[in-house]
Amino acid sequence: VQLQAFGGGLVQAGGSLRLSCAASGLTFSMYGVGWFRQTPGKEREFVAAISRSGGNTYYADSVKGRFTISRDNAKNTVYLQMNSLKPEDTAVYYCAATLAIPIVTSTHGYNYWGQGTQVTVSS
Repeated sequence: VQLQAFGGGLVQAGGSLRLSCAASGLTFSMYGVGWFRQTPGKEREFVAAISRSGGNTYYADSVKGRFTISRDNAKNTVYLQMNSLKPEDTAVYYCAATLAIPIVTSTHGYNYWGQGTQVTVSS
């Protein structure tokens, strides 16, 4: 099983980025997918998640209204559209897959993790 997160980069505050998480080696449509982020010295925190079919989405309060998670099961890919970025969004972003139903927001509930992609928002 492999999850590859990409699309990170350096952006000015107020800008946008779209992260992608490409999965292989698993029946993608059987897994919910979450995005988490982590900064040095802090625990990994939940950002957003999407159910297997894409019919349900969940967001951390800090990103609600600015980030949108979506998925394309035909492409085995989940996206995180990040708009109105703030310096406090700077982190390494990870995607992860879970078999849990309903979907969970704790890192402990996820079966597989990608390698992370760096997002840096300058002020």
